[in-house]
Amino acid sequence: MENIAIAAQLIIAVSIVIVWVFRFDNIVVEFKQYGLSDLVRSMVGASKISLATLLVVGIFYQKVVFFSALLMAFLMVCAQIAHISVKNPFIKYVPSFCLLVLSLFVAAVDKGLL
Repeated sequence: MENIAIAAQLIIAVSIVIVWVFRFDNIVVEFKQYGLSDLVRSMVGASKISLATLLVVGIFYQKVVFFSALLMAFLMVCAQIAHISVKNPFIKYVPSFCLLVLSLFVAAVDKGLL
């Protein structure tokens, strides 16, 4: 189970980097659609990239995994709320929902619940 959790940590981290670095133009459009400021967008982006980095660090230093995964899950819940608030089509909910589930899975494995 621990190997699957490590794979999940890497999937989360790579997904965040792809979206927030290589597809940043989409993020700018989405945050404008949500009515959120550039400052909020920057804070969310910095938080997600930092947490993604900590999840990778957590492969080698396990103490950072639980809180990093829980905070990432919280940000994914916020993303779900943002999608709901603007009534996005269902397909827009899928990526953040998958990352939410993976983050909760990583936290659960780290605490020995799975």
